[in-house]
Amino acid sequence: MCTATAALTMQGYGAASSAIGAWGAASSQKNSLNFQADIADINARMAESQAQATLLTGEKQAQQSMLQAAQLKSTQRAGMAANGIDLGVGSAANVLNSTEVMEQIDKNQIEANATRAAWGYRTQGTNYKNEALMDRATASGINPGLAATTSLISGAGQVASSWYRLKQAGAFDQTSAEMTKQWDPDGSYSRKYARGAGM
Repeated sequence: MCTATAALTMQGYGAASSAIGAWGAASSQKNSLNFQADIADINARMAESQAQATLLTGEKQAQQSMLQAAQLKSTQRAGMAANGIDLGVGSAANVLNSTEVMEQIDKNQIEANATRAAWGYRTQGTNYKNEALMDRATASGINPGLAATTSLISGAGQVASSWYRLKQAGAFDQTSAEMTKQWDPDGSYSRKYARGAGM
């Protein structure tokens, strides 16, 4: 009987230990998900900063391109005027018009590149925000107390099942065929079979 009781006691301790472990694991997972969500929020803010910096750089590059084009047109006009060429007609007008067209093409290309790069950063930022939302939603669904309770109930069911099997096998039966200690009236004990066959 003592062996059966000890086995059930150890199994009970194991069930309690598993419940504590389940609580710890659930708490750790919840904390980890919340931490990941915080990191994703930081990454989303960084992506937005990169997008804004890219657009600002694009604006500066476009302005620089327009300034260079304006300087080129001034040089062209001055050169043609010094040679006595009429700037409003013929090939002189075509050259100046071509310079203006190239200026606009360069400006548009720089702005398009900046917008495209910023869009990439903002898409990445949106992904990070979604990741943070998912992590927090998953974390909010984790209940360490419920995990521990579920584990404890499962362990208790196993202990009860073991107790029932041991009971059916007679492990707790004082009248089994095993010898038990029986106290005599004088304070000593004698070994007797449970069925009454004395020794």
